[in-house]
Amino acid sequence: VQLVESGGGLVQPGGSLRLSCAASGFTFSGYTMTWYRQAPGKERELVALITSGGGGGYYVDSVKGRFTISRDNAKNTVYLQMNSLRPEDTAVYYCNARFLQSQYWGQGTQVTVSS
Repeated sequence: VQLVESGGGLVQPGGSLRLSCAASGFTFSGYTMTWYRQAPGKERELVALITSGGGGGYYVDSVKGRFTISRDNAKNTVYLQMNSLRPEDTAVYYCNARFLQSQYWGQGTQVTVSS
C-alpha cells in the first residue's frame, strides 16, 4: 500500500498550488480520501474530505472558497487545488485513505507560503 503526495513547494501569498496523492495497493475507489495538514508546533488538522463516489466534500472553515478537493478514480489519485494561499497555510500536507477500520497515510509534502 502506498500513498505518494506531490506538488508541494514554496509559493508567494496569493499564489496557487495543486497537490496530488497517488494511491496504489488497495481499492482506491472504495475509500474516503482526506487531506490533512500539520504546521510546526500545531496538531494535525483535517483540511478537506471527499467520499468514495466524489461527493460530500467537506472543508475546514479556514480554506472554504480557496481550496478544492477532487479525485480521479480511474487514475487512483486525489487532488487538492489551493488558491489564494496565505502564510498560515504553511504546513506539511498529508493524504489519508479510510474505509471502515482500514486507514493509510502518505509521507507528506511541504507547502510554504512566504514572500
